Amino acid sequence: MELITNTIDLEISIAALRKSNFVTVDTEFIRKTTFWPQLCLIQVASPDITILIDPMAQDINLQPFFDLMIDKKVVKVFHAARQDIEIIYHLGGIIPSPLFDTQVAGSICGFGDSISYDQIVQRCTGHHLDKSSRFTDWSCRPLSEKQLLYAVSDVTYLRDVYLALKKQLEEKKRTHWMHDEMALLLTPTTYDIPENEAWKKVKGRITKKRELAVLQKIAAWREREARQYNVPRRHIMKDECLIEIAIQQPKDEAALYRLRSINKSWHHSPAVHTLIEAIHQGLKADLATLPALPKYNAIDDKTAVTIDLLKVLLKLVANENNIAPQIIATSSDLEKISNGNIIHNIAAMNGWRYEIFGQKAEQMLKGQIAFYYNNGEVTIKKL
Repeated sequence: MELITNTIDLEISIAALRKSNFVTVDTEFIRKTTFWPQLCLIQVASPDITILIDPMAQDINLQPFFDLMIDKKVVKVFHAARQDIEIIYHLGGIIPSPLFDTQVAGSICGFGDSISYDQIVQRCTGHHLDKSSRFTDWSCRPLSEKQLLYAVSDVTYLRDVYLALKKQLEEKKRTHWMHDEMALLLTPTTYDIPENEAWKKVKGRITKKRELAVLQKIAAWREREARQYNVPRRHIMKDECLIEIAIQQPKDEAALYRLRSINKSWHHSPAVHTLIEAIHQGLKADLATLPALPKYNAIDDKTAVTIDLLKVLLKLVANENNIAPQIIATSSDLEKISNGNIIHNIAAMNGWRYEIFGQKAEQMLKGQIAFYYNNGEVTIKKL
């Protein structure tokens, strides 16, 4: 198997691939010390053709590949697609569509939550993959024959997995479930978080509106710095440091350097000045425009009982549909529902999840259904 290293050969191969109604796709990349992943290899296969593309080659333009990714006549099949799509979105500004993620399809078909590629290949085809090349350095050239064979297997067996899962979805009448799940992967904000939303990814506790205002501004500052210098966010500033700044709210460099978590080697760095500016922006922000503070309140006994009942309902629904409970609803979903927040930005209260669980949860909270225990089995009955 040879690498495609020039645009002419890529155009010829892509033209052949576009004759199929689906292609399987995978990428190899490294992302240890960068904000953006470095794309090292692209694998694509149709039922008849398999190609390996070298995106690091000097004489290659990936536009033909990007054109294939948005060809509406060709379904693009990935396994655990999010990181692959993030790379494609960053480099090409496009999101592959139509899209089919076999990891998601596997969860819908009852294979468990977040099943790995080698496991789903074994379940669907009976083949055991050699994954010994998984953690090799894909940026080194030339790639070994073992690496190339490994890369090829990531898309060739995926063809059989796709066909098997597609058939199962049709038999279980869950194809529309798959369409609902793909909607998130087709949304640009999944891969490109707006600066003003970066604070939502910060781990830590804040309890005051002004703290939230400062956190919003300094998290956005960190996001800009990380992107500009192409380094991981933690290399700019760790979450715990952002939280300390949001709480302590230092107004100048001297106060900033007195904080325990601040790197003292930052003296005279231009980043310090922009960070101080961000803090002041947070201190001046209109608190009335801020979202509600995250809730850290302990769950009271009444709510805890309601959550326990929702867990019973969730387990029954999951067993009935042969899928993992966490795919239907998270603990956070159950807590929100238990408080009477039947709002439709909760995943469990939307789409197919609402059909099989959310509607029953509403009925339970209204006293319209009950649990019955008989001969070792719990069942649901309408009242």
